Amino acid sequence: MKLFFCRVLPIAIFAACLCGIASAQAPPDSSGLDQVLKKMDAAATNFRTTEADFEWDRYEKVIDEIDDIQSGTVYYRRAGKDVEMKADIKKPEPKYVLFSNGKIQVYQPKADQVTVHDTGKNRTEVETYLVLGFGGSGQDLLKAFDITYLGPETINGVATAKLQLVPKSEKVRNTFAKILLWIDLQRGISVQQQFFEPQGDYRLAKYSNIRVNEKINDDVFRLKTTSKTQTISPRG
Repeated sequence: MKLFFCRVLPIAIFAACLCGIASAQAPPDSSGLDQVLKKMDAAATNFRTTEADFEWDRYEKVIDEIDDIQSGTVYYRRAGKDVEMKADIKKPEPKYVLFSNGKIQVYQPKADQVTVHDTGKNRTEVETYLVLGFGGSGQDLLKAFDITYLGPETINGVATAKLQLVPKSEKVRNTFAKILLWIDLQRGISVQQQFFEPQGDYRLAKYSNIRVNEKINDDVFRLKTTSKTQTISPRG
């Protein structure tokens, strides 16, 4: 799963043990944090769909440079009590990632291969990271992270609140030491995310052209494979 989070779909995006309910640590400005979390709660209540363009940049500390840039479009929608996600990665080469029914499917057209990861007992944890800043509530964040409000910051002309999240779970901290979120103060959703790994590498996810609660066709949440596509399911 660590390979998936760090290389395939870094948003937020996902993984590991968000169990246990506890309070957030006292931030420097608790009133500012409360306002942001309430805005996220309201956005989560009204959430149906989100569509956005993205750029994911991976920084490697050992070479001191960004060595992997992916861009494309990401889609989210609520399906009953669950959330489905589809990422259409267009550059540097086409790749499609679908999370639905507790499974992560990665389709690589060049190899004409689908790799299926069954999240199993980690399904709740994976979904929590999936909706990090996109349909997830502020109260859900409090269950999983110690949160510090770092103040306002403008990102590409959008007024945001910057939050630092430190996972409560030691297992998660072994993958992500901390996460920074920039939350749009008007819409209560994330416009930028930064995931820091313990060794100093990080993944920066930037979102633009965000469309909230607009209709997304069902076909978007299907992988367009061929009659010759090979499906594999790695274990471990």
